[in-house]
Formats: sequence, structure tokens, C-alpha cells
Amino acid sequence: MRILVLNGSPRTNGNTKQMVNAFSEGAVSSGHQVDVVDICQKRIGGCRGCEYCHTKGGGACIQKDDMQEVYKLLGEADMLVIASPIYYHGISGQLKCAIDRFYSAAYPVKPARLKKAAMILSSGDADMYDGALFSFQGDFLDYLGLENMGVFTAHGAENGSPEKLGELRVFGASLK
Repeated sequence: MRILVLNGSPRTNGNTKQMVNAFSEGAVSSGHQVDVVDICQKRIGGCRGCEYCHTKGGGACIQKDDMQEVYKLLGEADMLVIASPIYYHGISGQLKCAIDRFYSAAYPVKPARLKKAAMILSSGDADMYDGALFSFQGDFLDYLGLENMGVFTAHGAENGSPEKLGELRVFGASLK
């Protein structure tokens, strides 16, 4: 299976990245191909709402930035993993900009191969996930009709713990 992970953390070695790495290690160990895009290291503008993609663009966004790399990988992916630290009860702003740009690639029809989704979230507090979970449910499971493969969270001392990273490795390795 080909898996696209969108890592929305600006910290190159932070808690979210550790979780992404553990998941990726597990998935690769079972023969899956994993592409990780560190969104915060890319130049991706927010959606302009110009409708070019659905009028003159034939599904292509008018903006020619690093989102082009994400579009290519999204079209090849069987599974999408959204990974982010929690900022103000939701995913990072940088990741939100990238997801908003799915409008040109996933509306009105999702990419043909894409069937599954999962989410990896890191926070300082266990009660901070509602906004991110609402988006995951509405945008990916309901709207795109993707199969929920799981939501994995870590907060406080769970971040970076061997137990949590082990759980993510097992999850990655268990994918069929």
C-alpha cells in the first residue's frame, strides 16, 4: 500500500515527528511505501477561493507552489495520514492551508486510489482534540468517504514515550 503522511508540525524533531517516524517504521517493515511531507518546510499558500480549479483549471489549482508535490503524492496514495500538534484545539495552521487546497484535487471526486485515512495528534492536554477530530470526521471520513483506520493521540508525558511510539509502530506494521 502507498501511504501519504502530511506532517503539520513545524518542529523538525518534535513529538509529532517522532510519532510519524514510529508509524512509518512500522509500515515500511510490513512492505508499505510511506511518503512523508513535512508541510511546514514547504511553501504552500492558502486556498484563494477563486474557483479557477473548477472553471478554467480543469481541477488544477492556479497556484504553482509546493502543493504540486502533495497533489502528485495524493493521487498515488491508497491511505492518507494527517499528523499534527494541537494548536488552539485544532491542527496547525500550515496543515490547514494544505488541507484547504484539497478542494481542487478532491472535489467533487476524491482521488481514485485513496481509500483509507488515519490521524496522529500530539498535545499537552488530553482535552484538546475536539477541533481536529471534528475536521477528520467531517472532511475525510464523511465527505471523502475514507475508511477510518484510527486516531492516535499523545498528550503530556505520553509524548515521546516508548509505549506510545511502540503503539504507532505496531499500527503501521498491522496495516493491510
